[in-house]
Amino acid sequence: MIPVLAGLLTGLSLIVAIGAQNAYVLRQGLAGRHIGLIVTICAASDVLLIAAGVAGVGALIRSHPEGVTVVRWVGGAYLLAYGAMSLRSAARPASLRTDGRSTRGRRAVIVTTLALTYLNPHVYLDTVVMLGSVANGYAGNRWLFAVGAAMGSVLWFSGLGYGARVASPALNRPRTWRVLDLVIGCVMIALAVRLVLV
Repeated sequence: MIPVLAGLLTGLSLIVAIGAQNAYVLRQGLAGRHIGLIVTICAASDVLLIAAGVAGVGALIRSHPEGVTVVRWVGGAYLLAYGAMSLRSAARPASLRTDGRSTRGRRAVIVTTLALTYLNPHVYLDTVVMLGSVANGYAGNRWLFAVGAAMGSVLWFSGLGYGARVASPALNRPRTWRVLDLVIGCVMIALAVRLVLV
């Protein structure tokens, strides 16, 4: 049971920090847009990446840093574009949709969720390399550690997406959406700059 708990706590400690993916899940959760789909993609992606790290893919990533560099630049460009769109939405309150109806189709949501997940080089460094290394410290119990880390991801994304939906009636005002879009836009642009400069 200790490896499972250690995995759960380690996984949560890495995923809870505000980032592009979490900001997107929060925004979509507040809007009530495709929450189940987004939560499923994010959680399933984390489970896949955790399994890859425990299986030893982290060593492969460490031996090919140029791949991480390419992902870093592409991810930075994507975050910059997404941040600019959020700032544009904040500047044009008439474009804000606070009635819970989706203005984006499933395909666009899937592409955005996958891009915010897999174009973030930190997901490979944190989830695959770091979690994989910590898990392998548990030797024969490393897969129990992985189960705990995967549980942490499922709990986090479910809580963030569906918890935001519960809170959305209280936050369902144009001014709130303007502030949220402004904050998300600034976070995305800051992450993009940090990604390409680090």
